[in-house]
Amino acid sequence: MSTPHSINNSAAVDLVTTLMAIPGKSGQEREVAEAITGRLRDAGVPSDAIRHDTANNRSPFGGEVGNLIVKLPGTVRAPRRLMMAHIDTVPLCVGCRPIRRGPLIESRDADTALGGDDRAGASVVLNAALEILSRDLPHPPLTLFFPVQEEVGLYGARYVSLSRLGKPLMGFNWDGGAPGLAVVGATGDYSIDVTIEGVASHAGGHPEDGVSAIAVASLAIADLTENGWHGLIEKGRNRGTSNVGIINGGDATNVVTPRLTLRAEARSHTPAFRKRIVAEFEKAFRRAAKKVRNTAKTTAGIQFDPQLKYESFVLSEKEPCVQTALAAVEAVGLDPGVRISNGGLDANWMVAHGIPTVTLGCGQQDIHTVNESLHIESYLQACQIGLQLATGTT
Repeated sequence: MSTPHSINNSAAVDLVTTLMAIPGKSGQEREVAEAITGRLRDAGVPSDAIRHDTANNRSPFGGEVGNLIVKLPGTVRAPRRLMMAHIDTVPLCVGCRPIRRGPLIESRDADTALGGDDRAGASVVLNAALEILSRDLPHPPLTLFFPVQEEVGLYGARYVSLSRLGKPLMGFNWDGGAPGLAVVGATGDYSIDVTIEGVASHAGGHPEDGVSAIAVASLAIADLTENGWHGLIEKGRNRGTSNVGIINGGDATNVVTPRLTLRAEARSHTPAFRKRIVAEFEKAFRRAAKKVRNTAKTTAGIQFDPQLKYESFVLSEKEPCVQTALAAVEAVGLDPGVRISNGGLDANWMVAHGIPTVTLGCGQQDIHTVNESLHIESYLQACQIGLQLATGTT
């Protein structure tokens, strides 16, 4: 095995610190995209190689810009490789001021998260390109892909303009976790929107004339909980999770609530079992609706709308992208391993699009919290792995 390429540690740390300080919550990624574009242009990438697609126009979330896609011609004959990491952050990261404290980069402010998720991943991809360009390193054809709107539903990866990617045969995605662990599979997820239409009445004068949407929702959730379909779900050999996360309804205590909207999710690595969870949710809400009647024997109406957010996937450890990623991990002196994620990744949609994609970590810790930090050594190891993969050394 050849000696791995070195990286400029100081430049890599400066890069991630700069990117983490740029606001860019989901749907507002323009500024960070411009910063990445500026670095690439300064390194000599022509403007016509740097493009945004129109994923934001297809996304239900809207947004300032589409995905940032950069295509670099190869200097060696080899299949094209995709290097990717999302550039949006959760709102808690807005206003972050990164500061180095010992082995970590943390947020200087106690009330903001850091944004290592996933500016660290974006920095891994960008750093690899900058190292290649500044040192004129040989490399296969590369597509740098910086998706938007990962945090709100993987919309950038879902709605990417595939023709702009240049038909890569393998993909490498950077997100949370340890740099030596390759994520080769991830769960699938349904969102569930429920609307309960009850009947309003005066809660003091004639509560018996009303049909409480809140009562229906309460009975349904109790049903799901009692029968093992809410939270961690274990039915025989099948495993999954569900959660009722958002409930909106009611304007006053003296009115029997006539309408309530609710949003839930159902996850499982097994598509058929995930659909079973969704079906049990619908049964519970329809059963509950029959139990709440007013004096006129009227019951609530149920609108039940499940939508697939992303499908589960599992790559074989023999898949070329997995073998290539593990070889790169080993080349930089780490013990390679594989794992399956219970969360969704942009890789879910890349695999669905026909591009086998493995996800590697880059040192983020306690993401989506004010305790978030970036472990510098792990991040630098991820940058080394990224350069190995971008140069085609492994």
